[in-house]
Amino acid sequence: MNVRRGDTVLVLAGKDRGKRGTVDRVEKTKRGFGVVIPGINMAKRHQRARSRTQSAGIIDLPVPIHVSNVQVVCPRCNQPTRIAHGKLEGEHGRRTRLCKRCGEQIEVTTK
Repeated sequence: MNVRRGDTVLVLAGKDRGKRGTVDRVEKTKRGFGVVIPGINMAKRHQRARSRTQSAGIIDLPVPIHVSNVQVVCPRCNQPTRIAHGKLEGEHGRRTRLCKRCGEQIEVTTK
């Protein structure tokens, strides 16, 4: 998977084309993988009042965007880029993700 939680991505297609955001979570959907980005691809949902404290109404929720419609933005060159995979590193043998434009390693801090 080229896109991970915490990545900054650029939306390539859809009503929010051209917007940037940070991936909140990656979900498995019927059509593959989708990414949820807060404030992007918002949908209106009708919500019933569940208790006295929670009121009924129409709420905005971010819905997943297919992973093919977003592209990772390199933190060094600040450009949308494809992801290259480097050599295995570390004690667990994880492959590093590299920017195709500048060759910089793309790291994600998820805390």
